[in-house]
Amino acid sequence: MSEPRYAFTILTPTYNRVATLHRVHESLKRQTCRDFEWLIVDDGSTDRTHDAVLAWQAKSDFPIRYVWQRNQHKKTAFNRGVREAQGEFVITLDSDDEIPPDSLQILKDAWENIPSDQRDKYVGVTGLCARPDGEIVGDRFPQDVFDASAVDLYFRYRIKGEKFGSLRTEVLRRFPFPEEVAGFVPESLIWWAMARAGYQNRCINQVVRTYHASEDGLSRAPVSIRNNAQGLYLLAWDTLEHHMDWFRYRPKDFLMAAARYTRFRLDLKHSGVPTAVQAYPLTQPVARMLVAVMWPAGYALHRRDRRRGLT
Repeated sequence: MSEPRYAFTILTPTYNRVATLHRVHESLKRQTCRDFEWLIVDDGSTDRTHDAVLAWQAKSDFPIRYVWQRNQHKKTAFNRGVREAQGEFVITLDSDDEIPPDSLQILKDAWENIPSDQRDKYVGVTGLCARPDGEIVGDRFPQDVFDASAVDLYFRYRIKGEKFGSLRTEVLRRFPFPEEVAGFVPESLIWWAMARAGYQNRCINQVVRTYHASEDGLSRAPVSIRNNAQGLYLLAWDTLEHHMDWFRYRPKDFLMAAARYTRFRLDLKHSGVPTAVQAYPLTQPVARMLVAVMWPAGYALHRRDRRRGLT
């Protein structure tokens, strides 16, 4: 990576969201920290997104870059944005959300509070999300300044609800979303891979994003089994293949993952199209035993999917 030009790249993957994209723009105009660029990766929009961006660029006092690609998927738009980013950190802000005026300064201060000789082991800073009425989304962290990996947060501490923050660009480039897997790929696969590589998150109990619920948002659209079974299979596979040591913390989740492993493997086999199953086989003996125990439940879920026409 060449020397960063900015502290932050605000990365916004978007698809036909011109009606809400202005929220991002307005919130960036209000930021107290001005050391950032806004990078919009348009995943093949057919609305007036480009026209809106051109109008903002003409009068903006901060850099706005626009990249268009043919419609593929949010994960490819994200990967493209990470490759294009000129900031030391990437902050992914959905095209229908916003950040409070002090968000960038909060994230910058939290990072600088980490001793400089320890920063290499951190991937970034993670804060809280709130709804427009101020209600916190999900759980707070156990304390105001809290260091943990993404795996720790999910399996050991069972932190629920969406979180938001900044991630080091150079680390993100080492862990791209797998574009060869069609459709939805859960973000957890990337964050957990970073955790297995030894990266921690500096977690803070401060709100750094305002979350707007939207049924048709790019990252919050309902997950279709027919189109996204590969990603759902990968999530079950990754849980079992890499994290069985955490079974005692969330046994129910592992039992469900074992059932879903069979469910989505059979769904993919029934689909008749090339899938990720052969590329991601389950090799851990204990995990394979758990799958065998839960096979009847997984098969029953697969049969239900077929009855409902979901495969």
